[in-house]
Amino acid sequence: MVGVPRPGRQRGVYGISVAAELVGMGVQKLRSYEARGLLEPERTEGGTRRYSADDLDRLRRIGDLLDAGLNLAGIGMVLDLEAQNSELRAEKEEQPWRTTASSPANTPAKPTSPTTKSRSPRSPGRPIG
Repeated sequence: MVGVPRPGRQRGVYGISVAAELVGMGVQKLRSYEARGLLEPERTEGGTRRYSADDLDRLRRIGDLLDAGLNLAGIGMVLDLEAQNSELRAEKEEQPWRTTASSPANTPAKPTSPTTKSRSPRSPGRPIG
């Protein structure tokens, strides 16, 4: 078998009818989700939509959120928050010094206040002397 390179997950390779069939949705649904700004498939020079594997995953996520009872406005917010969360996690992974510095195991013990006097366990509240 000849080594044919596989397209990247972000490269649009599926036409709208194939994409709709792969995710179990109607073609009009895909068009309406695009019109609402929930996804943005690539376009050929002629204007034909091309959906990527990432687009198909996003469409499946939209379907899951619809099944959970969210409306399209809510789904847009959830998808935006998920994207922000992913970006923040990626930033955090790029900066390993942050994860070790903020770890509770690496946090020094809190010093006691110099005005706080230790009391004898036998005589609580009584002055020493």
